[in-house]
Amino acid sequence: MALIEPHVKVRAYKTEDCDALPPLVAAFRIELASFRGRQCGADHPAAARELQEYLDKSFPVLVAESDAALAVGYLVCRVDDDTVWAESLFVSPAHRRQGIAGMLYEAAEQLARDHGQPTLYNWIHPNNHRIIEFLRARGYDVLNLIEVRRPLPGEEFQSNLRIGEHDYRH
Repeated sequence: MALIEPHVKVRAYKTEDCDALPPLVAAFRIELASFRGRQCGADHPAAARELQEYLDKSFPVLVAESDAALAVGYLVCRVDDDTVWAESLFVSPAHRRQGIAGMLYEAAEQLARDHGQPTLYNWIHPNNHRIIEFLRARGYDVLNLIEVRRPLPGEEFQSNLRIGEHDYRH
């Protein structure tokens, strides 16, 4: 792993971030779509609405900020009772492999500890190999839940997954 940028800091969301974060949220959504074999463009208005929904629900939003006061990444947490979930984690491609995701994640893990929990829970797509390896390197290797749904109209699956004695498409 490369060294952390000299002056990147992680902090809580501020209202001044309302213009800087939607492009990152939009880029995150593009990456998520790619895990399902879909292509989409950056939808900044939808990303701004999504960010506002997080804020309206009082989801903690952590921001990684460069020394130039540029938002280079974010992590949104969802708190249910005392359980803290990492809802979304994104670092801009130009700033990856510099320890920024780790800094964001450490702050989220501290949030979980502040809620009396020894771990942070994660929602991840099975095709998101980068986050799976990132989490594995941090000791996250316990499968906790399986989310199951019906196929979407026209959806094509990239592979099958066997968990225990059950097969799933994804």
